[in-house]
Amino acid sequence: MNSSSLLGPWIRRFLIEYLVGERNLAVNTQRSYRDMLMLLLPYLAAKVDKRIDRLTVDDLSAQMVRLFLTHMEEQRHCTVSTRNQRLGSIHALARFIGEHAPEYVDWWAQIHLIPVKRTSRPEISYLSRQEMDALLASSDVNTAQGQREHALLLFMFNSGARASEAAQLKIGDVDWHTRSVSIVGKGNRHRRCPLWKSTLDALRSQSEGRAADAPVFLNRFHQTMTRSGIHALVRRCAIRAAAKAPSLAGKNVHPHVIRHTTASLLLQAGVDINTIRGWLGHVSLETTNIYAEINLETKARALATCEVEGGAEGQKQWRDQPDLMTFLRTL
Repeated sequence: MNSSSLLGPWIRRFLIEYLVGERNLAVNTQRSYRDMLMLLLPYLAAKVDKRIDRLTVDDLSAQMVRLFLTHMEEQRHCTVSTRNQRLGSIHALARFIGEHAPEYVDWWAQIHLIPVKRTSRPEISYLSRQEMDALLASSDVNTAQGQREHALLLFMFNSGARASEAAQLKIGDVDWHTRSVSIVGKGNRHRRCPLWKSTLDALRSQSEGRAADAPVFLNRFHQTMTRSGIHALVRRCAIRAAAKAPSLAGKNVHPHVIRHTTASLLLQAGVDINTIRGWLGHVSLETTNIYAEINLETKARALATCEVEGGAEGQKQWRDQPDLMTFLRTL
């Protein structure tokens, strides 16, 4: 068997040369590709009855990819968006192999022809100001644990930071003089956000006496908080907050909901959409525009600015406008 036909060496090159060397993708994105391969390779090996280290490029046929995607949806109960994400990773792997080995160009084309499925855009969930205030007040700031919880929630609300961004925040990233913070987002892109005095005070209480390269947020065991730890903290606080804001009981509150809330409240306050884009660290303005589409309060305010006074009195009905009707018939 020709060593160039083995799938394993190609995967190693793809992960190291392409994801890290060429694309310099974020760690979480690299893990997403890894997770796809950890699902795909055992499935493929079982289907073709080979050991994983003996799998060839040809074993990963377009038909096998389709079967794998069906398995993801029907057996693992993944959503269409997850299915499409896995397919995108497979497309990238196939393109890498095809670009480096001309004999696999036709194979790459067959993989590339597998289409993504159409899916409706998931509804964005965000909190009202009253719900967010209840969430911030859910921690007992008279205890060390409560202070840690409050500082994290306040920082995420103030900055719109993702869970991963909050987890990797270092004390040195906070500029106490300019009242701002430098956040490293997706693709290692840096952005700077202003901070309220209350947020600075909360962060200072968590940072005193520690080195600049130390993480700001620690768990109760004084270890760096993880993304899963932040998710668990937010859910725990939301359960407590539901006692004061019953509407929270029916919502799935997680760190990204706080990020959505920051964007929505900034929009309601009249902040322009491009500023919000920079605040959240979006590459494309199209991503930020989603908040403008779902924010009913902003839409209602816009509608009020063009409301016609006095209703329909004095206005001619469209049937009584012959010039308009003549124009329409010419179209």
